[in-house]
Amino acid sequence: MTNLIGHSLGRYHILEQLGEGGMATVYKAYDTRLERDVAVKIIRRGAFPPEQLERVLKRFEREAKALAKLSHPNIVKVLDFGDYKGAPYLVMEYLPGGTLKQRLGKPFPWREAACLLLPVASALQFAHEQGVIHRDVKPSNILITKSGEPMLSDFGIAKILESEETVSLTGTGVGVGTPEYMSPEQGLGKEIDARADVYSLGIVFYELITGRKPFTADTPMAVVIKHVNDPLPRPTRFVPGLPAGVERVLLKALAKQPENRYPDMQAFAKALETLPAALAQDIEKTIDQAAEEEATRDILEPAATGIPKAVAGQRSRAQTPLLKWLPAIGIVVFLCLALAAGAGYLIWRSFNGGTAANPPAPLSTSTNTSPLAVSLT
Repeated sequence: MTNLIGHSLGRYHILEQLGEGGMATVYKAYDTRLERDVAVKIIRRGAFPPEQLERVLKRFEREAKALAKLSHPNIVKVLDFGDYKGAPYLVMEYLPGGTLKQRLGKPFPWREAACLLLPVASALQFAHEQGVIHRDVKPSNILITKSGEPMLSDFGIAKILESEETVSLTGTGVGVGTPEYMSPEQGLGKEIDARADVYSLGIVFYELITGRKPFTADTPMAVVIKHVNDPLPRPTRFVPGLPAGVERVLLKALAKQPENRYPDMQAFAKALETLPAALAQDIEKTIDQAAEEEATRDILEPAATGIPKAVAGQRSRAQTPLLKWLPAIGIVVFLCLALAAGAGYLIWRSFNGGTAANPPAPLSTSTNTSPLAVSLT
């Protein structure tokens, strides 16, 4: 497509190019009537065969009118539409904060990632209630305001480009969209519903948390085949310590079969919103289970004697005071024995009137007139 910088598309004067993809080019423009900056997305004419141009333009007009009715705080507003030399374009709000894609490169903390995507999930739920499926949810379609709020853009662009005859990126039946973020059923060109957007937003959540896309390959079809057949690489491989609850949310959102995913975007949004509380309950439950298991072991674990541990502990505690006083009791017994031995020796000595070294004197035979001698004669 010719560079349009400096040209005017009606009242919109093109100032600079903001981005370019395989399907369209985005410009910053100045609305000369309302005197404000806008974003103009021009669809490449090569995105569809020339013989279908008239039909595509009619379809574009129909879809653009439907998109203009989507009014939500987190949806980029479609302001106008038209065509320039056969190339259809949309005029949207201009948001100078860039896109989420520009902020990728390293893993986000899971709480931050969940909080960032909650408004996007809310926007998608609103669109689904209006019968609009996005079909191309990806980081480059999530714009960021100056205050850091995410805004979802490009609703229905893939549907505008899609028709019964031209539903492929490669001419092999691959559905229109971005293969790295497409659900298996969309990648195979099958009929889709809101659960395809659930899968795509799940891929964005996975990429924010791990810092990488789950499936990549050299060609669009090879990526689609991986989405269809390859198991999802576990997020904990790339983020050790990631809570199991976060991984469970990803596994459900990215299930291969639509019926195994969250049934709608509202259910996915609720899972994101309640993640912190759910994980806190998991931690509390784990602590309670550990305490209960420890108490059970204290009661039932047998000791060496075969006595339950709790009973053995009580018996041990009952025996502790006696064991503590055993040394003192031994000393007291020793002293008592020593005293008894000493007392016995003294008694023996008193009965024998002396010691073996100094035997008592023999009775006297003299004419002693002592009272004792008189009494003996």
